[in-house]
Amino acid sequence: MKKSVTVLIFFLLSVHSSLLTAQSSIVKPTLQQVAWQERETSAFLHFTVNTFTDKEWGDGTESEKIFNPTDFNATKIVQTLKKTGFKLVIITAKHHDGFCLWHTKMTEHSVKNSPFKRDVVKELSEACKKEGLKFGVYLSPWDRHEKTYGTDKYNSFYKAQLTELLTNYGEISEVWFDGAKGDNTKMEYDFKGFWNLVRKLQPKAVMFSDVGPDVRWVGNESGNAGETCWSTINISKDNTIKASDLALKGKAIAPGIADEKYLNTGDINGSRWIPAETDVSIRKGWFYHASENATVKSGKELVDLYYKSVGRNSLLLLNIPPNRKGQLDEQDVSSLTDFRSILDETFKKNLLEGVVFNSLTDKKIGTYVELNTGASFEMDFKKDVAFDRFMMQENISEGQSIENGELEYWDGKAWQTLQDFTTVGYKRLMRFKAVTTSKIRLTILKAKSKILLSDIGCYKASSKE
Repeated sequence: MKKSVTVLIFFLLSVHSSLLTAQSSIVKPTLQQVAWQERETSAFLHFTVNTFTDKEWGDGTESEKIFNPTDFNATKIVQTLKKTGFKLVIITAKHHDGFCLWHTKMTEHSVKNSPFKRDVVKELSEACKKEGLKFGVYLSPWDRHEKTYGTDKYNSFYKAQLTELLTNYGEISEVWFDGAKGDNTKMEYDFKGFWNLVRKLQPKAVMFSDVGPDVRWVGNESGNAGETCWSTINISKDNTIKASDLALKGKAIAPGIADEKYLNTGDINGSRWIPAETDVSIRKGWFYHASENATVKSGKELVDLYYKSVGRNSLLLLNIPPNRKGQLDEQDVSSLTDFRSILDETFKKNLLEGVVFNSLTDKKIGTYVELNTGASFEMDFKKDVAFDRFMMQENISEGQSIENGELEYWDGKAWQTLQDFTTVGYKRLMRFKAVTTSKIRLTILKAKSKILLSDIGCYKASSKE
């Protein structure tokens, strides 16, 4: 039977404004990982020769002459993304076709030999700096143009390109890797060497791949993190494993060798803090194709993705591919504008402000309340309030603890279950049919360690949703 605890006494005993000395066994994130998660939404820009050939994967034989955006304006793109709430922009500096969007010295298959000639990476990095957004790069390990690909020499070629990107364009906040290699199974990427290079040249950057080392893939490209989503997983000590070792059934994985279900949910017993990044495109494909204009996700659909990614302890990496003019398409921008408008309206007013201690509504991870497992935390509005959204956050600086719990409301006679939930982590967002009540009750039924509740909120959904 659950124990009830009066709010005042509970809080006086439990409010903290500085970090605890947590148990040594608790896995914790780095400062960079916390900053990454607090961004919540990042933008991916897929842009290369594919934009002009209508392909998703180029084959490396495309002429540099076809890349010629007629109205590329990096500042305009970044300003639009900033206005619609994005905190970081990642550009496909090189996709699988091998065409480079910067003036690389390593190949002639570059924007420098196109009619456009300008350095896209440079202009975007400068625009991000000017507008106060973080900047990131994706450098495809798979290169269908480079002749050394498939040999040991290619790893040196790749590191030289990576060095150019990490030393000539200011601060890089995220470096995005994948394990794609097509049918060339002989190519063995030196991921350990790639990651060591990033650590040396851009120590503040987080790195994404299927298994990190800092941020992992969510296991799908549909925009859905697991209903249960732990920030921890288990991998081999050096983040590598041979394909022949797949008998480990996903408990130890490497780029290109991924158990998608495992990545989607994470591991409650995971020894490494590698949170999930949810990558999805606003369109059917990853590159702009006029024929896919009808597939552009609406603002409401993007909001749904936000709840299923950010609201499940992940980060939403949304791809918005520039068109042949070199601009974000008007239809895409319209959806982004609606997306941000809906979220702003929904989360403008936290109905729990003034009801609970300020430390629970100040939007700061480092201030929190310590809860006891099984104890009910009751919140009294002192009047009837209507809401249909609930948010809670853990102080992830000290790890992730909550396994499951329930939210209840008072119907005037008895407590009624509003919704059950599993993991919380950085953020848990719950949606339900609107209720009108004077009191709600939160109970954490099971947790693996100390429960440090950072923020909570009740909200009424936007009329546009």
